[in-house]
Amino acid sequence: MLTRVADGVLVHQSEFVQSNAVVVQGRAGVLLVDPGVREHEMACLANDLSRAGQTVVAGFSTHPDWDHLLWHAELGAAPRYGTARCAAAVRDELSDPGAKARITEHLAETEIADQVPLDLYGLVTALPAGTARIPWDGPGVRIIEHQAHAPGHAALFVEDRGVLVAGDMLSDVLVPMLDLNDTADPIEDYLAALRLLEAVAGEVDVLVPGHGSVGAADQVPARIERDRAYVLALREGEVPSDPRIGPSAKPGWEWVSDVHDGQAQRLAERDERGGTRR
Repeated sequence: MLTRVADGVLVHQSEFVQSNAVVVQGRAGVLLVDPGVREHEMACLANDLSRAGQTVVAGFSTHPDWDHLLWHAELGAAPRYGTARCAAAVRDELSDPGAKARITEHLAETEIADQVPLDLYGLVTALPAGTARIPWDGPGVRIIEHQAHAPGHAALFVEDRGVLVAGDMLSDVLVPMLDLNDTADPIEDYLAALRLLEAVAGEVDVLVPGHGSVGAADQVPARIERDRAYVLALREGEVPSDPRIGPSAKPGWEWVSDVHDGQAQRLAERDERGGTRR
């Protein structure tokens, strides 16, 4: 079901880790950001748009994680954009013929492997490096690219609607997940990304994270500060005081503590090898 969060902006939330697909209405059709996870949910989204007389004229993947690279045939054949670095990461992944098999193997652990269509997976069109806005006939959508979480990650700011689509950041259920594979300084990359989001925070009326609850204007600075505090605690090797992990974690989300423990361990191992968190 599509839920209106601002004028001309709607959200469809998946049952799987509260994944948010975002629809932005334009003149000739809609921009669809991170369309979803399970096949029946994407089909439902396509049906809702069809019944509303809306056609998908552009797609966008905020970053190259598997759950943000999916598509459904019923959504049509519009170009699906990503930043140049995002598209390059997907291209590198799909150059390995065993890539989709590994995704399926990973999904088997979540018991949704047979519900996730991979036939249109990762068909992302690279925008030229440095592109500042989505090329489409609709409200101005600013691209805020950074290197936190994944290569070529981008938040989108729908300017005259005051909506920030944050990708896998600023979640109320997930802690910041650092890119510990593709960057030399994952801590600083994350802090730099938070500064970029902070620069537009005063213009934001609605925050849509990739996973979790949609937030109002007052939630934007609060979530930025919570994420910054978490990352700084990781940098100092301290145990974060964060409601998303430990005894205060949301019921059903206790596994986020395991994510945190894994990050802390990998950062400690980097230190032992002579790397640095700073």
